[in-house]
Amino acid sequence: MSGGLYSTHKNEFDQTLDLKKIKPYGDTMNDGKTQLSFTLPVPAGDEAIEAAKLLMKKMGFDNPQVVYMKELTEGFTFFNCYGSCTHTVDYSSIYVPKVEATRWGMNETDEFIKQHIGRPIVVIGASTGTDAHTVGIDAIMNMKGFAGHYGLERYEMFEAHNLGSQVLNEDFIAKAIELKADALLVSQTVTQKDVHIQNLTELVEMLEAEGLRDKIILACGGPRISHELAKELGYDAGFGMNSYADDVGSFIAQEMDRRLNL
Repeated sequence: MSGGLYSTHKNEFDQTLDLKKIKPYGDTMNDGKTQLSFTLPVPAGDEAIEAAKLLMKKMGFDNPQVVYMKELTEGFTFFNCYGSCTHTVDYSSIYVPKVEATRWGMNETDEFIKQHIGRPIVVIGASTGTDAHTVGIDAIMNMKGFAGHYGLERYEMFEAHNLGSQVLNEDFIAKAIELKADALLVSQTVTQKDVHIQNLTELVEMLEAEGLRDKIILACGGPRISHELAKELGYDAGFGMNSYADDVGSFIAQEMDRRLNL
């Protein structure tokens, strides 16, 4: 019986893949099956469920279903929903700007710096502004690193200084001048009301006012950071999720070598 079921499911599985028209995959190719969670500012009840379904239809979902509902507090209800997405995207036409650097491990980066730079690179990192989160900057800077990727403090050819969290931009710049930093790394986790954009922009403007922007490699990272956004804000590189010290260290070493050879 199980073999028969397997054969039936295998035959029903649509293996057609059109990269010009991709959509979410659930049980079968191109079925569009999607799980969606959101909160509406309405009290829990049948009317709330209907509102959630109507909203999903406007988003482009067929057969919307609310499978879980909970009133978070009076007048606010959380929903878990399922539906079939009707929209597609052309995957073949997508272009995403990326950091132009070869990713090396710690030993390769150290050796490259020895041969091409000839001295340790001074790097200062911090979570600036009111951002009190240090997980991101610690993952890049601290000796133990994260997920098996050693932080820059463990590299022989990086002089890494982790200033921690809630570092004012003016204090960050003052420390960069004091230590004669080659590179500054900014971690931004708090993104409500685009406070990360304001803070990152302010740092660039202050560096420009001090005449330091072109003398320092400037990079930022965080859950809402992309390389494209970083470049738009005036940074040399941006590192989003799944970025490690390997990525950052490799980029800094190669960018510094490029500048020395201009």
